[in-house]
Amino acid sequence: MLFLGIDVGSSSVKLSVLDGNSGKALASTQYPETELEIASPQSGWAEQNPETWWNCIVEGSKKLFSADNVDASKIEAIGISYQMHGLVMVDSDQQVLRPAIIWCDSRAVPYGDAAFNELGNDYCFGHLLNSPGNFTAAKLRWVQENEPETFARVHKIMLPGDYVAMKLSGVINSTASGLSEGTLWDFKDQKIADTLLAHWGISADVIPDLVPSIGAQSEVNAAAAAELGLRPGVKICYRGGDQPNNAFSLNVLQPGEVAATAGTSGVIYGVIDKPASDEKQRVNTFLHVTDSEEAKRNGVLVCVNGAGRSFSWLRQVLSIDGTPVDYNVLNKAAEAVPVGSEGLIFHPFGNGAERIFQNRNIGAQFTKLELNRHGLGHMVRSVQEGIVFALNQGFDVLKSMGGSAEVVRVAKGNMFLSPVFAHAFANTTQAAVEEYETDGAEGAARAAAMGCGFYSSPAEAFAGLTKTGVIEPNPALIAQYQDAYGAWVEALPVAN
Repeated sequence: MLFLGIDVGSSSVKLSVLDGNSGKALASTQYPETELEIASPQSGWAEQNPETWWNCIVEGSKKLFSADNVDASKIEAIGISYQMHGLVMVDSDQQVLRPAIIWCDSRAVPYGDAAFNELGNDYCFGHLLNSPGNFTAAKLRWVQENEPETFARVHKIMLPGDYVAMKLSGVINSTASGLSEGTLWDFKDQKIADTLLAHWGISADVIPDLVPSIGAQSEVNAAAAAELGLRPGVKICYRGGDQPNNAFSLNVLQPGEVAATAGTSGVIYGVIDKPASDEKQRVNTFLHVTDSEEAKRNGVLVCVNGAGRSFSWLRQVLSIDGTPVDYNVLNKAAEAVPVGSEGLIFHPFGNGAERIFQNRNIGAQFTKLELNRHGLGHMVRSVQEGIVFALNQGFDVLKSMGGSAEVVRVAKGNMFLSPVFAHAFANTTQAAVEEYETDGAEGAARAAAMGCGFYSSPAEAFAGLTKTGVIEPNPALIAQYQDAYGAWVEALPVAN
């Protein structure tokens, strides 16, 4: 049997077909090959048209199913991974009412902060495990206040993955894990966060019915099947936000296990078995996709919005006549520069409000630049080290909440393709970095195989997952990285 994974990111849509018998990906693709546009009509805003995601899925499916070894008629089930925290709104005809307000949009921060102050610490940290901050619920409040005519037409709100499932099936539903990432889930009472919604005068009727993250959710209808080249009736059996899904893809399921990724944003995600929160709001706790009544599983998420986006920005700035510099060229230049970038410091906080700074948008900046000393290699290395140092701030919080400090699992991709970045990460966090051959789309396909019962256990599901290498901290370099990290923290423009 074959299983399809769909990973809807803000940069592109990735698709992968998993052979259930071998546990290996038969074919993978992404669409488009260039990065998707993020519209910013005003400073701090970030929007995308949900229909663009669907069009990318349709075009990507054409590419994927053209592979000689992929028979689309044998697809048994679909899993969906998606960019977290977005807000999609549809009317009673399932028509999108406005562009999606996506994860790195900062406009809702004042609304989330106001709700936190009005509802108080006890409710927010006792029930939501987070401040409403800049999450999906606060974005809905922004629409209610600023676009009342649009809000009046809302039938259901959805996360990006819920929208994709709706386009596949014609059925609107969501998951408790998904609601938790939007501060729409009450951890204490195990229900929709109707107290928060009532505080804003929002009816809980806008929340979709709930289905399990891993298990039967809906089926592909005839219209979507015709567009994608699938047979009608293919089961949709998994849905997870990109970071819980990345953790799942790396077999990070048990308390104490940790995953990391460094795509557009950078994330460290650790699994714990208790309802822990950070009252300084620097990290966030959500329901993990494997949470169940028998085994409670939460995920603590450390996020830096400007991670890979910082590196792609630098690459764009260095482009000549519109031709970007090859990433390998930049990485080679960084390798020629010593640890600490000879004093050049980069703070990668230029992609929206950052949780580590209580949802403040402090911008990105180079610090201590010396024109007669620093060149291209210094800039590249300082950007990569800066991303690692920003993640390490949150990693320290994760460890204080019960997360592991010894091993971090990553997919061999994105920023971890750079030796400078990967070794800086291992030496700064002082954790061994285990690298695996997988991605979010493959992980979603693997979860779909579990959700439809093809795999009976995680051990069976992950038998085909391949470890490609391990980067151990180098005792001779740890002190150098700690000194560089200390200088980076000292140069921060704000206290956290």
